[in-house]
Amino acid sequence: MRRRLALLAMATTSLVLVAFLVPLAMLVSTVAAERATSGATAGAQALVPVVALGDQATLDATVRQAGESTGTPITVFLPDGTLLGSPAPRGPSVELATRGRSITVETPGGREILVAVQRGTGGTAVIRTFVGTERLRQGVGRAWLVLGLIGLALLAVSVIVADRLARSLIQPVRQVAGVSRRLADGDLDARVDPAGPSEIRDVGTALNQLATRIRELLAGEREAVADLSHQLRTPVTALRLEVESLGDRDEAGRVRDAVDTVERMVTQVIREARRFDRKGVARCDAAEVVAERVTFWSALAEDQDRPVRRGLTPGPLPVRVSAQDLAACVDLLLENVFAHTPDGTPFAVELTPRPGGGARLVIADEGPGFAHPAPVARGTSGGSSTGLGLDIARRTAEGSGGGLRAGGSPSGGAEITLEFGPPLP
Repeated sequence: MRRRLALLAMATTSLVLVAFLVPLAMLVSTVAAERATSGATAGAQALVPVVALGDQATLDATVRQAGESTGTPITVFLPDGTLLGSPAPRGPSVELATRGRSITVETPGGREILVAVQRGTGGTAVIRTFVGTERLRQGVGRAWLVLGLIGLALLAVSVIVADRLARSLIQPVRQVAGVSRRLADGDLDARVDPAGPSEIRDVGTALNQLATRIRELLAGEREAVADLSHQLRTPVTALRLEVESLGDRDEAGRVRDAVDTVERMVTQVIREARRFDRKGVARCDAAEVVAERVTFWSALAEDQDRPVRRGLTPGPLPVRVSAQDLAACVDLLLENVFAHTPDGTPFAVELTPRPGGGARLVIADEGPGFAHPAPVARGTSGGSSTGLGLDIARRTAEGSGGGLRAGGSPSGGAEITLEFGPPLP
């Protein structure tokens, strides 16, 4: 936009300068020629009394002196054919002037000025002076140069003014665009400081109102989910009590598993709905968070005789994810390992730096692998789960500038690779 406004100002100023400077340059040329012509004519007119009344000897001396003083060649053609002063041809224009008519004639080499003088009763004499092209254009080149420099200066000033004006318009627009991107990345605290023209200020104010409304809607959603959690946990607790009263142990075990599944589904739905990412502004040390969560789950792994292989690179490994969200991702993935593989199944957790910044987290197990060919698809699950866990982890990774890959491990089990981008500068 700045470039377009500068080009527009340059084009408009150029048209104005052309419309103004071209006629002015022509006027300068005309004035210079007229000035030289007037000077030569005045010099010729000064000789009229001498030509009309003086004798030939006096006239000859006066003509030579006048030519030297004015710097222009002066010639006097007497009625008897005598030529005094600078040599010059007796052309048609001189013959025309001998009829008593003073004239000015344009020639290829300049301008010829002829003054007719009645010399007593002896006929008409003609005073001829000649102004060359160089003298007619004397000072024109310098004047044109000055006009050109003035034009260039005005053009440069117009471009600078247009650029400053464009900057005053573009900066508020860039601020609005930057806040829009921050809102898209989840930073609901981003606000525009309205500035610039009234239209841009209106856009900034509307964007601030939109951000406030989004925050209000999310707050309402979180409150609704909190109410839902309280409403659902009560019947789940009642179901657990009913399970304990069942006499058939096998049937009680099946119902208990079903209740556990329902509780896990509710927990995942609530966790997903109550997430409040601040992507783009959040950051944490992935090495510290992952190590802490692996240590937490290692206690349960020890109870279930699950060998754990760790490959955690010492930190710091800064990533563009909050510690709470990263911990939630690790918990979701490790919970899937415990929920969908038999007791005693080994698993491994590896954390390494990501080329270009960030971190790569790989969680693999030696269980039966994925039952569904597209396990990352939202709501897809081959087992008794919602299928939301991997989708939550995927969107968290993508929000940081990374991604998620799911597939088989070398041992035939499942392998999840999460990549997290580096924090923004």
